Parts: sequence; C-alpha cells; structure tokens
Amino acid sequence: MGPEGFTRALHRVVQIYAAAMRPPADQLTGRAAIMRTHASYPDFTCLLAETGEGDIVGFGYGFHGAPGQWWHDVVRRALADRAGQEAADAWFGDAFEIAEIHVHPDHQNRGIGRRIMLALCEGRPERTAVLSTHDQPTAARHLYHSLGFTDLITGYAFPGGYEHYAIVGTRLPLRPAEPGPAEPGPGASG
Repeated sequence: MGPEGFTRALHRVVQIYAAAMRPPADQLTGRAAIMRTHASYPDFTCLLAETGEGDIVGFGYGFHGAPGQWWHDVVRRALADRAGQEAADAWFGDAFEIAEIHVHPDHQNRGIGRRIMLALCEGRPERTAVLSTHDQPTAARHLYHSLGFTDLITGYAFPGGYEHYAIVGTRLPLRPAEPGPAEPGPGASG
C-alpha cells in the first residue's frame, strides 16, 4: 500500500500501534502526525495484515532513508560517533528504514510479524535494512535477530527520550533462519 492508502488506514494503524506499544494516550496524536509524515518519504511502502473478514491486525512500513529525515540523521550520527564514519556510511548510505512494525496483541505469536518483515524487505533495492527496537529481550528483538539483524548500537536513548533502544541492521536481501516450532511474533518495535 502506498501513501494514500496508508493515510486512509491511519486511524486503524494507530489503534494497533496503541494496543501493541501501550503509550500514554496523549502521545497518539503526535504519533499519527509522525506516521503521516513518514508516508511522504521516498519509496514509502506499507503492508497490512488482515483477517479473512478484512480486519487489520498488524502493519509494517518503511522507506528509503535519506539525509534530512530525523531518525536517519540522529542514528547515523550516533553510529558514526561510536563505530566511525565508514561504518555509518556502510549501514546508512543506502538503507531501507523500517519505521514501524506492530501486530495487535490478540494476534501475536502466529508468525504475522515475520511474514510482514519478509514481505516488506522482499525486492527492496537498498543495500541494508535498519530499525530501532526496545533494548530488551522482547519477542520483537528475537524476531529481528532470527531474520539476520545484528546489533549496531545498544543502550541508545534518543534525544529527549528516556527508554533504551537497540539499533539493528542487516544486509539485503534477508536471509532468515528457519523458524522454530514456536517462533514468536513481534511484540512491538519503534
């Protein structure tokens, strides 16, 4: 789905985000505005997971990362400070930035998050895929590692933030390990 379809589905997408992440209610308007802005970024793509009845139960989206995008600039600078400019250029010079992937809690642990990630990354022309997730042993973090993502930065607090995140990345195309019998779906990532 492109930007226009995403904007039409934004209300439901924000509801899934809220159920998965449980942020303070006063942050949802700002999150919706950020998501709407993301839809204007180059090569934006969004996938929705729907039930047979057409109910949206999960979503994921990303875009081509570029200078001038807040997350891209902040995280690229942090990686350059920690690992050097060459590493930052290698990971962020041609990156697919996965901004959001969430599955409603009632539908987690069914492989939906894995399928969304695989489909989002399939056929992308970028050299790498990068994202941030809570720096905790969550189901989402397990999923990303099982898909070949590696930690680039851990214990990272965004400017003005207090939670710690891990910045993870992988080379494209994805080369996931085979899921185990009880492969968890993602809880949430940011």
